[in-house]
Amino acid sequence: MFTLHDTDANASELNLAVVGAGPAGLALALLAAQLLPQARISLFDARPLERDVSGDPRTLALSLGSVQLLQRLGLWDANLAQPIQQVSVSQAPPTLQHPVFGASQEPEVRISAAEQGVPQLGAVLSYGQLVAPLQAAWLARVAAEPQRLTNRFGAPVQAIKPLGEAGVEVDAGIAERYDLAVVAEGGVFATQARKAITQDYQQNAWVGTLTLAEDSPAGVAYERFTRNGPLALLPLRPQADANGKLQRRAALVWCVPQAEDEVAGLTDAQRLLVIQQLLPAAVGPLQAISPLKCFALGLNAERTLVDGCTVRIGNAAQTLHPVAGQGLNLGLRDAFALVDALRRASESGMNGEAIQNKAALVKAALKRVEWSRAPDRWSTIVATDFLAKTFAWRWPGLPMARGLALAALQAMPPVKKALAKGMMFGRR
Repeated sequence: MFTLHDTDANASELNLAVVGAGPAGLALALLAAQLLPQARISLFDARPLERDVSGDPRTLALSLGSVQLLQRLGLWDANLAQPIQQVSVSQAPPTLQHPVFGASQEPEVRISAAEQGVPQLGAVLSYGQLVAPLQAAWLARVAAEPQRLTNRFGAPVQAIKPLGEAGVEVDAGIAERYDLAVVAEGGVFATQARKAITQDYQQNAWVGTLTLAEDSPAGVAYERFTRNGPLALLPLRPQADANGKLQRRAALVWCVPQAEDEVAGLTDAQRLLVIQQLLPAAVGPLQAISPLKCFALGLNAERTLVDGCTVRIGNAAQTLHPVAGQGLNLGLRDAFALVDALRRASESGMNGEAIQNKAALVKAALKRVEWSRAPDRWSTIVATDFLAKTFAWRWPGLPMARGLALAALQAMPPVKKALAKGMMFGRR
């Protein structure tokens, strides 16, 4: 319960605007509705409510921490997602021969759920499979508590105007005042307005779906470092073909330099052949490939999550290269940290005393979010930026150096365990 001492009863209720009804925005709105029982929450999105999102096939990779967050909300359906039981990070030839690798081995780091003592490292599902249940849960919550929860679908936010410590003014056709606005509208690098920190990697990501052989390893995610960029396979739940036979599938993310991008000119058979040559033998023979879509890659990040009484989370705060697969997971951790900070500020106040007004509550919460999220956020930004840039380098000996780093990591279990923990839960 908020420990505010305003004379007007309505003035003691935190008024929160959430802009963007994607995974991060919906998760934040639902968390706030659950953990901040007296807050008034309005969810804005340009998308009309009647537009069906359940069939959106875009692939999302969730870390174990993100899965646990959705389980906490009661919104995790294990029957829709494919668990990730193992991650293999390796380097494709040519890798200069070195005694560490042996005559025929390739440098590889293997991380498994079993060795980490967890049921799974993460999970893979489609955008629609995640967003549709979140949206349904939000609509049900709004119907149950219409006095404090509001839907604003089909209402694109045109501007957010700061009002100093008095909050913000959100203009979605009609200007309204809120104590705090959370921007969770992301988008892709090519269409975003440039933020404070930006880097065009001059790389394209080709994404689609591969059909695998029946005996291909189940639940394994592959990250393959090639000469031109990373190539990733994310395991998907098997799907029945026209004859009712289940087929093993994997989502493909294939990154190539724009200056050397010949993927568009290849036939499906040629694409399948090239990908097969780039992947490790453990994947097994590829059976088929779907049509591929292309996206330009870059870094586009704000220096800080907080700007007055406005907070940006997820892709609205940082758009990253997909090499580490942490974009959405970072946004969900942002959402949890913000709601948790607001809850803590409302319950304990500053120095154990009641907070006298909403401006002080918001200020205390945002200060906590700023310092608590910085290590996780910046370590992820720096790591993905460094890895993305290395694929543009053509330095002699770089393949050997990268291979030695992978071999050394595999040989040091404590370091590998720390890496796995960061992948699952972020930096804490």
